[in-house]
Amino acid sequence: MPEVPYVVVDVFTEERFGGNQLAVVTDARGLTDHQMQRIANEFNYSESTFVLPPEDAANTARIRIFTRSREVPFAGHPNVGTAFALGRLEAVFGEKPSGKMRFEERAGLVDVELATEAGAVVGATIKAPRALEIGPPIEPGYVARCLGLEESGIRLDRHPPMPMSVGLVFVVAEVTEAALEAAQPDFSAFRAAAADHAHLELGGRFSLFIHAASSSEVGLTRARMFSPLGGTVEDPATGSASAALGAFLGSLAPDGDGDIVTRIAQGLEMGRPSRITVTARKTQGAVIDVAVSGRCMPVMRGMLEV
Repeated sequence: MPEVPYVVVDVFTEERFGGNQLAVVTDARGLTDHQMQRIANEFNYSESTFVLPPEDAANTARIRIFTRSREVPFAGHPNVGTAFALGRLEAVFGEKPSGKMRFEERAGLVDVELATEAGAVVGATIKAPRALEIGPPIEPGYVARCLGLEESGIRLDRHPPMPMSVGLVFVVAEVTEAALEAAQPDFSAFRAAAADHAHLELGGRFSLFIHAASSSEVGLTRARMFSPLGGTVEDPATGSASAALGAFLGSLAPDGDGDIVTRIAQGLEMGRPSRITVTARKTQGAVIDVAVSGRCMPVMRGMLEV
């Protein structure tokens, strides 16, 4: 029976069993699309990745990312975790991994830089493959109903709820800290919201990323992400949504040039605390790229029988 190697890592954390879990099949050659989807479902994490040889030899690898139910073009924690996992290997398709990698993905090319301490790989920084895209405003009532909140808990002073994407789309809403802590997803409301916004190409999921300023730590943004229609009732760390938010907040900042850093804490309510750093680079008042950084911890490794 054929076997394929895998590792599991915790992403956006310095402590094992925190952050967001990720399964990485480090050599997916020979697997069919159907097998990849079944394996992702078997792991039952928010995402699993499958590493394949690059189509262009100048790149490091081709990465395919699957949720429990479908393939997605880009995601943040799978890229950070996959880079960490590959950086710890002796070789990737015959080549020794370097401190910088480039992944081929459906959303485009993703540049990666490994973070090391005392010669050991401890995390990674990735650049989003696309510029920030913003959709039309969404009525706050949809967010409130999806999360069992009063509309008064949805803040509108900086931005209304709206779709945002740097490769994968989320509906992003700012809320009060009390509302963020109280949020509980209502599946029927999510289904209604997805149906009413089918014209916005949200992937049928209406994935909802909410954020609030922390009252206990200056400069920290707290966040939660709910995507029950995609199989993830709540996600402990969402790098792609964080990247979109960081790019958007960077565009609002008055600074004309330089780096705008957004520090995000997520997963606290799930018992899997995560820390994500987003850096939006501005030139002449415009965000030209956005990077997501985080640390990782190895958890397990093994072989899959397929």
